Amino acid sequence: MDTQNPSAPSRAQSASAANPTRTRHHGGGIVHENTRHTARFVVIGNHLVQHKELSLLAIGLACHIQSLPTGAGADIKSLTARFPEGPTRIAAALRELETHGYLRRERVRTPTGRIVTRTISCNQPGNRPGNQPGNQPGNRPKAPHREAADTGCPDRRPARPATTDRPSRPREPRPRKALPAVPQPDCKVPGLLRTAVDLLTDLRRHDSRLLLSTADTAHLAPGVAAWLERDVLPSAVRRALTADLPDEPLHRPAALLAHRLSDRLPPPAPLRAPATAPPPPVRHPLRNCDGCDRGFRAPEEQDHCRDCRASARTHA
Repeated sequence: MDTQNPSAPSRAQSASAANPTRTRHHGGGIVHENTRHTARFVVIGNHLVQHKELSLLAIGLACHIQSLPTGAGADIKSLTARFPEGPTRIAAALRELETHGYLRRERVRTPTGRIVTRTISCNQPGNRPGNQPGNQPGNRPKAPHREAADTGCPDRRPARPATTDRPSRPREPRPRKALPAVPQPDCKVPGLLRTAVDLLTDLRRHDSRLLLSTADTAHLAPGVAAWLERDVLPSAVRRALTADLPDEPLHRPAALLAHRLSDRLPPPAPLRAPATAPPPPVRHPLRNCDGCDRGFRAPEEQDHCRDCRASARTHA
């Protein structure tokens, strides 16, 4: 009776001892199987993932944005291209995160003068790095280097602004050089100007370099109308504007056309004397037929009407 079985375990092993990665639990519910991360991970606070006012889409979007490397695209277009949700739901989730302080969007000016939107992700709302003690200039701890992860979103990394003491001034656009003057018609008839506009708009069909803007067309139309007013056919105007164009690219096609309209303007059409009106038809006096006494008009040498003359020829 005092014989012991050396192969039997001394006591039953607990579930946590048999599987150290499984958390002890009682009854139903979730069971965690956790493995320690050593690379490619991000720390997310429970205040975010268990937030009672944020939607599930907003929580998931915040986790995704916090996992992105600095400079990755986090705008609505980039996130819509990455996830199946549409732009309306993505925009609503971003507004939720802005309302609760997990996201800020600021418009900044680059050194070139361009206005861009910068998205700032906050892993702890209300605790900006500049407001924490010990983060004064010169005492801020260095941020750990994070390797870029393959997130599937387009990389829209903005250019790093140059360090300068003066704010950059935007470049002023160069003033547009005025077009040369064009001839003006003596009478601006609406139909004539409409024909001129149609002719200028059709020039791009003959040469794609002659694509004119609305402002350029309005400037050139009176010059074309002056040609049409001088009895020049539209086809002749078109040939004068498009013939012998240079082979190199046309940087200012409207200026070239304005020069041709002025330089090649034909003289006014010669005045034509009005044609002489034909003489009025001869109106013979009214007289009576000697045969039937019927009234008719005829020269004085005819005494009979047409019917009596035809009857006389028949009986002759």
